[in-house]
Amino acid sequence: MSDVATWREQRRLDAAAAEERRAARQRAEDERAARLRDQARTDRDADRAARLRRRAERAGRRAAALTPEHVYRRGTLALVVASGLASLPAQVLHFVGVSPLLLPLPLALEGAAWVMAAGVAYADQRELAGWVRWLLRGLVVACAGFAAWVNYGYGTGLAGHGLSAADAATVGAGLAAVTLLGPAVFEIRQWVSTLSVAAGDQEARRERWHARRRRWHHREVCKVADRLLSAAPIDHLTPDDAWDRAWSIVHGADAPGMTPDLHRQAVQSADRMRQAQTPAPTAEVPDPGPAPALEAKPQKTTSSTVKRSTGELEQSTGPAPVSVDVGSTAPAPDPTPVVVRPVAVVAAASARPRRATGRVPQSARSAPPKRTAEQLLIEARAATEGWPIEELTAEAIRRAVHCAPAKARVLRETLQAERAASERAVS
Repeated sequence: MSDVATWREQRRLDAAAAEERRAARQRAEDERAARLRDQARTDRDADRAARLRRRAERAGRRAAALTPEHVYRRGTLALVVASGLASLPAQVLHFVGVSPLLLPLPLALEGAAWVMAAGVAYADQRELAGWVRWLLRGLVVACAGFAAWVNYGYGTGLAGHGLSAADAATVGAGLAAVTLLGPAVFEIRQWVSTLSVAAGDQEARRERWHARRRRWHHREVCKVADRLLSAAPIDHLTPDDAWDRAWSIVHGADAPGMTPDLHRQAVQSADRMRQAQTPAPTAEVPDPGPAPALEAKPQKTTSSTVKRSTGELEQSTGPAPVSVDVGSTAPAPDPTPVVVRPVAVVAAASARPRRATGRVPQSARSAPPKRTAEQLLIEARAATEGWPIEELTAEAIRRAVHCAPAKARVLRETLQAERAASERAVS
């Protein structure tokens, strides 16, 4: 019984192992099939994306090729080729009919016209002088005109070869027109291209215009800048640095555009503005102080002593005259009325100094001690020795050395120039 049980157990285990192997094979096949499906789906998506990309690229190339610019350029070239193909055979037949040895002549004539036209395009590209372009254009007109005359003669000569005179004249005119059409269309194309480039390069045009105006307005500075550039090694000195140095050499100012005359004008304008903004002084009424005592002159009575007798003088003689203080209101000691004649009263001079009620005239002012420009510069150097360059302003220097604003501005420029020179020497 033990052997049968063992055999049965072994069969069960073998069956389970076989089932496990079959399940494993099935899972592997399912996984392989899934991977194949995923790979196929990925390939289809990649193919679809590639087709869409190629389609978009073709559309982009087609759109780029159909732009007005490309259509104009390629259409012009097509017209040029058609013109050459139409005009060259007539010239060849004409010259070969004269002599076979003249076969290279039409090729040279037609080729000269197109080479000169290409020379015009090259001159425009290299921005050569205008006379070069017009010389090349003249050569194009000469060659094309001669070729058109030859073709016109050939066309009119067909009147005796089965064509009427009118048809022959039409053929001659057509051959002459198509001979001139190619160079004319090519020149128009080059002219339009040049204008398009010039319109698209506004910044370069502004720079060229600025350079021309600078050379016209500041010729002396341009000469010095050119000499500095020619003396320096290549790429050692930039044009802007050369211009700044030349301006400093010619005009003595670090800021381009400023000259001694402009500095002087700026100082005068600042002074006028300061004077205009300063309010005018108002007249002050002096304090009269206490009224001084007035001395009354002896008054005369109305009775005259002229031509009177001694008795009359004794009778008319009254009490002694009394000094009357006009400012006093006290009654006279003698009640006898005395007729007093009005007398002009003069105020006594006051010992108190009188203050000025307006601008003191220049002749009455005391002359302040004058300092020379060298003394002012020495004082300014000493006062601003520890100042940073940002604080070197005209107002601060004027307060430090107590000088006029114009002199303070001159000191500011000098001190800033010395600081800049010292910083360049240190660097």
